[in-house]
Amino acid sequence: MKINLKSAIGFGAIALTPFTTVHNSEKSEKPKPNVIFILLDDFGYADLGCYGSRYYKTPNIDRLAREGIRFTNAYAACPVSSPTRASIMTGRYPVNTGITDWIPGRQATNSGRPDDKLIALPFKLQLDYEEVTIAEVLKKNGYSTMISGKWHLGADPKYWPENQGFDINKGGYSAGQPNRSNTSNGYFSPYGNPRLEDGPEGEYLTDRQTDEAISFIENSGNTPFFVYLSYYAVHNPMQGKEQLVREFTQKADSMGLTKSGAFTREKEWIRESMSDNFKERIIQSNPVYAAMIYSVDQNIGKLVARLRELGLDKNTVLIFTSDNGGLSTSEGSPTCNSPLRAGKGWLYEGGIRVPLIIKYPGKTISGTERKTPVSSVDFFSTIIEMTGSVPPSVKTDGVSIMPLLKKDRMKSRPLFWHYPHYSNQGVEPGSAIRLGKYKLIDNFEKGRQELYDLETDISEKNDISSLKPEKTRELFNLLKDWRNKTNAKMMEQNPNWNGPPTP
Repeated sequence: MKINLKSAIGFGAIALTPFTTVHNSEKSEKPKPNVIFILLDDFGYADLGCYGSRYYKTPNIDRLAREGIRFTNAYAACPVSSPTRASIMTGRYPVNTGITDWIPGRQATNSGRPDDKLIALPFKLQLDYEEVTIAEVLKKNGYSTMISGKWHLGADPKYWPENQGFDINKGGYSAGQPNRSNTSNGYFSPYGNPRLEDGPEGEYLTDRQTDEAISFIENSGNTPFFVYLSYYAVHNPMQGKEQLVREFTQKADSMGLTKSGAFTREKEWIRESMSDNFKERIIQSNPVYAAMIYSVDQNIGKLVARLRELGLDKNTVLIFTSDNGGLSTSEGSPTCNSPLRAGKGWLYEGGIRVPLIIKYPGKTISGTERKTPVSSVDFFSTIIEMTGSVPPSVKTDGVSIMPLLKKDRMKSRPLFWHYPHYSNQGVEPGSAIRLGKYKLIDNFEKGRQELYDLETDISEKNDISSLKPEKTRELFNLLKDWRNKTNAKMMEQNPNWNGPPTP
């Protein structure tokens, strides 16, 4: 008989997560902290002023970093959207949720073409109802829960947020991006979103998402709340407010950016036969993308100001991050992730390293930086500990990173990635592992491993696998063991491949 893990929450069982939550009468009398989890879409590591951008304007998010902790080695669990979102909800790696690519994935319409050496195996196209989400855990522990924005974890409404622990769902359904059609206008109302009523014509989606979150907070009364503010921005389609686009066009001109070549095809991964869609952006200069970022920043400023007005700012945890790296190698290539290599869809740092800012009033020292590697699989356990919630009896892959709020040191552990798919961004499939300063990528198509020292080579320019064969073997063995233990799906040879035969 299959056990319904959602029902198991009701029994108050102790979780198998690697931390212990202490409960006593003194702690239970303290008000539980509210949690606002802010997730951006396709937002790059270098897309904030506090992470090095000179072109994009992000004063409110930069202020959040000055008032909290800024992580410089934070990772998404996957270089594309849906798998990371499932990992945030469950604390489990994509191989364990079964969602290893964006839903429904490139292979739904374009698998096994002659230039693909390998064929991806089927993967789950929804976050199974049996999975226990962080929203369900918090709801069981007295929180009111709300999602404002993107879900992208299943086509059938039975898998949508209102059936996965969220009391209120404003905008979360099957789609991975705003809809543009004859009757909808993407980021501008009408939205064509079955879980978000259209606003006045021309209303901007990023503004609306924030207003819905603020309204929910205002109506929460004395009940602690969890808000999953999952912005559709800055995913395609590229649509910004006209005035802001003009301002950033002028800024690009004043900085001399429009005179510089923004793209290159002189990259080893771009073959002559590949369409012009594949090009790598080498400078940040897209005014529409900049306008979209600034709209997000303005809205985060509005949200924080309203928390202060309501007297909630001292008891509200703010977590800001992205679902994967910035889109930089195809589909318009709107941003540049330099000094990181590549971008969305890739297992290089540009595809998986993301910004992470945590502000926990009374627990974080303002302006702190943390270098310890962390992953999106860690948020589930971390939020449970932050809120003093009774965890469910489910196995998670992450750990609570609460110790990093005090000092930049935690027990060393490997982080893993498994992406057995061809993405839309030109990438070759593979797996990866990071342990300490070293990162290994197992390239399935080339059948070889690459090793990088990220402390001295953040741009991954120098593959040192031949110089450090023992370290390469050590990490590769750890990666293979992990894949075996998780029953990670691999790929099959494509019988229609038109390339040279495999030796």
